[in-house]
Amino acid sequence: MIEILTQHLGTIVVSLVIILLVVLAVWRIIADRRTGKHSCGGDCGNCPMGGQCNKRG
Repeated sequence: MIEILTQHLGTIVVSLVIILLVVLAVWRIIADRRTGKHSCGGDCGNCPMGGQCNKRG
């Protein structure tokens, strides 16, 4: 078991870093939505969706 871990240590470390970055990105998106921040520029007048993205059902 230890041999497998040492042989693939680089792959394991890179995978953990990628997973951490994805988790942090998702956490940041959720935190921004909770505070009401938009991922777009907020200029609904020039947007093809025309303000549809912020409507609540």
